[in-house]
Amino acid sequence: MKLSVMKLSVIIPVYQVEQTLEQCVGSVLQQEFEDMEIILVDDASPDKCPQICDKLQQEHSNIRTIHQQNGGLSAARNTGIREAKGEFITFVDSDDWLERETIRPLIDFLNENPDIDLLEYPADIKNSIRLQLDEKVYDNAIDYWKQTRAFEHTYAWNKVYRTSLFKDVTFPEGKVFEDVWTLPQLLQKANTVATTNRGLYYYRDNPSGITAKAKGNELTSLLEAHLSSPFPTPLIHLLNIQLDVYRHTGKVLLPDGLPINGKCSLTDKIKLLIYKHLGINRLCKMHKILKGH
Repeated sequence: MKLSVMKLSVIIPVYQVEQTLEQCVGSVLQQEFEDMEIILVDDASPDKCPQICDKLQQEHSNIRTIHQQNGGLSAARNTGIREAKGEFITFVDSDDWLERETIRPLIDFLNENPDIDLLEYPADIKNSIRLQLDEKVYDNAIDYWKQTRAFEHTYAWNKVYRTSLFKDVTFPEGKVFEDVWTLPQLLQKANTVATTNRGLYYYRDNPSGITAKAKGNELTSLLEAHLSSPFPTPLIHLLNIQLDVYRHTGKVLLPDGLPINGKCSLTDKIKLLIYKHLGINRLCKMHKILKGH
C-alpha cells in the first residue's frame, strides 16, 4: 500500500537531549503549518529521551517516534529519510529550535518557485552571529556555492530539500562533519537552488559537541571532505584546515600547486605566499613553530 504524500517531513535525531528536546519539538509544533509530519529518531539515547519521544507521539498525531540501536547522527538522519512521507525534508537538531514563523514562509516560497530543489534560510549560529541570506534563485549550484560561500555553512539544518534528492544519497555513517560530505552530493542533483531571508533557525552552541572538540581525526575528515568535493573551495579555507590538521597529527594532505583564489586578510595572504613559493610542508612547519606547539 502506497503511503499518501504530505508537503513536509521534519526529521529530528534524538540523543542525550532530555533538557532541550521538548523545547525543540515545541518550536516545530507551534509553526502555523499543518501539512507536515515530525519524525523523532531516538538513537538509543541513555537518558529519558525515549520516554519523552513516546509521550510526544501520544500527545500529537503528527509525530512519529522511531527507536533504533545507536548508530550516530548520520544513521539517525538516514533512518528519518527512509521513513519520510513528505515531498520535502528538513532537519532540526534536538538541541536547537525554530523561530515561530519559519516553516509557513519557507513553504510559501517553495510554492511560489516550484522548480526549487533545495532552499537555505537564515540561522542564528552562536554569540548572536547570524547567517543572513538574500532572496535569490540559482539555476546553477556552483553559482550558489561560490556566491554564498556555501562551503562555510554546509549545515544539514537551515535547509529544506526535495526528498527525491536523497535517492542514492545518504549521510556517511562513521564520519564526522557529515554535512560537509553530503551537501555537495545533493547539490550535484539539484536543478535549482535558492536562498531566502524568511524564517530563522536557532543553533544552540554545544561546548562538548564534535565541532567544538574537534581534534586531529575529526579535522582530517573535514579536510578530506572538502578535498573530495566536486565544488571548488577557496585555497585559504583549505590551508587553514590543513594547518590545524598538521598541528594535531603532523599529517600533510593538501598538495602543492593549487590555484590561489578569493579575497582574504593580510595574515592569510602571507600564508598563501609561503604556500606558493615554499610549499605546503614548509608552511606547516613554520606555522607550528610560530604557534609554539
